[in-house]
Amino acid sequence: MSRSSASALPRRIWFERRFELGLPPDAFPDILERLRGTPARLEERVLGLEREILTRPTGDAWSIQENVGHLLDLEPLWAARLEEFLRGETRLQAADLQNRKTHEARHDEAPVAGLLSAFRRARFDLVDRLEGLGLEDLGRSALHPRLAQSMTIVDHCFFVAEHDDHHLATIGERIRAFRSGTGGKA
Repeated sequence: MSRSSASALPRRIWFERRFELGLPPDAFPDILERLRGTPARLEERVLGLEREILTRPTGDAWSIQENVGHLLDLEPLWAARLEEFLRGETRLQAADLQNRKTHEARHDEAPVAGLLSAFRRARFDLVDRLEGLGLEDLGRSALHPRLAQSMTIVDHCFFVAEHDDHHLATIGERIRAFRSGTGGKA
């Protein structure tokens, strides 16, 4: 597939996605590497971009920098859900599906380097916690409220990695649109 045709493909809508859960524990090391690598991939995508590109509005969608801030905003949820699994809770806390924290945070007014640094710290805290888990922990399960599916810690980590990649793809889409002269409308 040529580069131009791949960038023209329609994007999946996050809230319409369904996930094949029930991943085996031996999938965990690969998924953990995806989680560990997100800060570096995010930095690679946005460091060096002009502030005008980072913060340019794209209709009703978040700017590139707001996507970065959103990833940071969700780190406390991922960590809280991990603790819920480990406490043996049967239902995970719900996310704010309106994303009020991101909408109210004014991420475009902050230096992007600060957002990236805070995200790196938060993500590495999560990865450090995950690295300390044993095999028995990985099989713990709880109900994901929006998906209405039971998931294990391995599934939860896969879900987080998919969410990371969704926003990295959105950022890449915005960058390509700016470079092609369409001004962010992909």
